Order: sequence, then C-alpha cells, then structure tokens
Amino acid sequence: MLRFSVDRIARSCLALALGLGSAAAFAQGRVPDTIAQRVQACVVCHGEQGKATSDGYFPRIAGKPAGYLYNQLLNFRDGRRTYPLMTYMLAHLSDEYLMEMAEYFASLHPPYPAPQSPAVSAAVLDHGRLLVQEGDAKRDVPACIACHGANLAGVAPALPGLLGLPRDYINSQFGAWQQGRRHAAAPDCMAQITSRLDMHDIGAISSWLAAQPVPPGLTPAAPATLRLPIPCGGVPQ
Repeated sequence: MLRFSVDRIARSCLALALGLGSAAAFAQGRVPDTIAQRVQACVVCHGEQGKATSDGYFPRIAGKPAGYLYNQLLNFRDGRRTYPLMTYMLAHLSDEYLMEMAEYFASLHPPYPAPQSPAVSAAVLDHGRLLVQEGDAKRDVPACIACHGANLAGVAPALPGLLGLPRDYINSQFGAWQQGRRHAAAPDCMAQITSRLDMHDIGAISSWLAAQPVPPGLTPAAPATLRLPIPCGGVPQ
C-alpha cells in the first residue's frame, strides 16, 4: 500500500510539474491553451479522457453529470471530502473554473471497460441486487435505483451513475462515509443511508454493481421532477 501511495503521489506531482511548465509553452504558442490541456493533471489518476485506470481506486469521471462533478470538486476544495492531492490541486480554483472542468469531463463518453467478475457467491450477488433494486424497508434503506435512475445511469444534473465503477472504489466510498471522511451538502443523504448498512451489505452492493455490463450509449437521464426517498443536499428538486 505504501508503494502504491508513493507511486501515485510521484506521478501526480509530475503531472503538476508538467502543468506548471506548460505555462511558458502556452505563452510561446507551442501548446494550445485548451481545457483538455489544462486538465492533464486529472488524467494521471482518472485515466485518458477520465475513463478511469485499472487500479480500481480512482473512478471514471467521464460522462458523469456536470452538476455532480462540480459538487464533488467543491467538496474536495472546501474540505467536505478528504484526499490531500485533490485538495491541493483545487484549493485556489474558482467556482467558475471548477464548473468548466466539470462540464468538460461530463461531455466525454469513451468506452467503458468490461465488467468485473467478483469472486463471491451467487447469494452475495443476489443480496446486492435486492438492495440496489428494492432496498430494505425494515432498515429505511431505499433502493439505489430510487435516486440513481432505473438503469443506474444517473440523473442530470447532479446524481451520478453507478455502473462501470470498480468494486474497490465503491467499497472505499462507503467506508469514507461511514468513517466521516466524506461529506456532502446537508442533508447528507448518503451518509444517512450508509450508516444503516453493514460490511456484508456494502460488499454485496459493490460486487453486484461491478459485475453489471454497461449498455452501449449509456448516459444520465434527462432532468425531470424527481422525488427522492429522503432529502438530499446538492440535488435540486
């Protein structure tokens, strides 16, 4: 784990150095001053065009709703989400610039990777499917599809899709909510929901989601009147 962290930090610092070094190149006209060029530090971790990499801990950001990406950039910059490199890179960026970044990655739709094949039992996968599609009324756990859309593609402008995400990333985000390292604008609906889940539930949900193929052309649903099962900050209704 230490080697992984040091390697990732080194690569990210290299990207930052390249970005800073590009300022002179921009001025001399050797490098086009485009948003694609200016977000090169992002793709070191999130992959070319934001399609994610194979390590399993950094999510796909391509094609996510712009409002969702914008909210997450704000959360990292303003301390509601904790990851030092993200905070460092975003600390001095304006709201307007963060929205430009969000809209850029939201406009990209590179192909999704093949689904994972988690080494879990059929019973675990079925438990995950039930929680995703039906929830658990006895524990006041709504179905994932109640917020993230019937096809789990997300809903514009602020609800992300859940397909095409690695199991390790999904697990890590549930853990971050449970441990208080990830927050959203109040009321923090995901923190409330996650507090009602145990490790078996989380492992089942992440395994089932990671095993689902992503249909061709999957994009977030268009904005519509959405009645969320519980109040959720940052999501216009």
